[in-house]
Amino acid sequence: MLELPHFKAAAVQTAPVFLDTDATVDKVVRLIGEAAGNGARLVAFPEVFVSAYPYWSWIGNPVEGSAWFEKLVRSAIEIPGPEIAKIAQAAARHRINVVVGANERNRHGIGTIYNTLVTIAEDGRILGRHRKLVPTWAEKLTWAPGDASALRVHDTSIGPLGSLACGENTNTLARFSLIAQGELVHVASYISLPVAPPDYDMAEAIKVRAAAHSFEGKLFTIVSCSTISEEIIAALEGDFPKARELLLRKNSAFSAVLGPDGRVIGQPLIDEEGIVYADIDLSRCIQPRQMHDISGHYNRFDVFDLRVNRRSLQAVRFDDAAEPAPIEPVTEPGQEPQP
Repeated sequence: MLELPHFKAAAVQTAPVFLDTDATVDKVVRLIGEAAGNGARLVAFPEVFVSAYPYWSWIGNPVEGSAWFEKLVRSAIEIPGPEIAKIAQAAARHRINVVVGANERNRHGIGTIYNTLVTIAEDGRILGRHRKLVPTWAEKLTWAPGDASALRVHDTSIGPLGSLACGENTNTLARFSLIAQGELVHVASYISLPVAPPDYDMAEAIKVRAAAHSFEGKLFTIVSCSTISEEIIAALEGDFPKARELLLRKNSAFSAVLGPDGRVIGQPLIDEEGIVYADIDLSRCIQPRQMHDISGHYNRFDVFDLRVNRRSLQAVRFDDAAEPAPIEPVTEPGQEPQP
């Protein structure tokens, strides 16, 4: 008999401790404990929460932002590494699944970083490290593109869990690749973006994208968005005089839980800091699929063919299959080789 989980989910809406990796990790650990203490078995954190979003790329030119890029690189983490290990230990201690965004530094190159989502099981295992496939707009000045090696749905204690970062939730094919893997719980991580075009309502745009994914996939979406703190504005306005004016626009952050009908469950958070909670019953995903199951009977796979390259992209591939040739001893001219 089919049994589906029923659990409480939590979506965090807050700001990191700006460019302070250790302090932000401590904040993540504290919020994990708070969410678990309130009965949550899944807690979602915002995009690149550990430990900054590159707002300087939006409010200044590339030359002005270059020194800030170095600060971000220096604060970035390697995965696996001690920072994620500390978060994973908290997840295991509180028996809660965690999805958290981080700036990930390429361990083979000090100038290459990724916008990465890390999925951690309730026993502390790192299930996935998904690097944002395409950095959005000004973000291309900061992050390298990821690959699909971790574009996966993970088997967890709260059901099949997938995640995408910010603009990826606009990418129809990326979303479908998760739905086709049986995703029932989706984490969509975002940042507050007040510097969008004047007629762009960021909070509404986040809600629309989350509703589309939930309705199309007949699944639950947990949206976690960061906020912009006074600390962030104060840090930036010394180099960018218009930082305060540009970063205080309202309706820029939206966090909520949406059901398989695309509607928000309970009250969302808009701009304010806090944690959103919602009860999730995955059995609610069954009946709507009788009408539309786009990864099952409501599709034409003889007409449409989606292929996903899951190979890990690397700078170079070494073929070490053959045995290396023996190294001849080095001698000076006129000398006999030494044994």
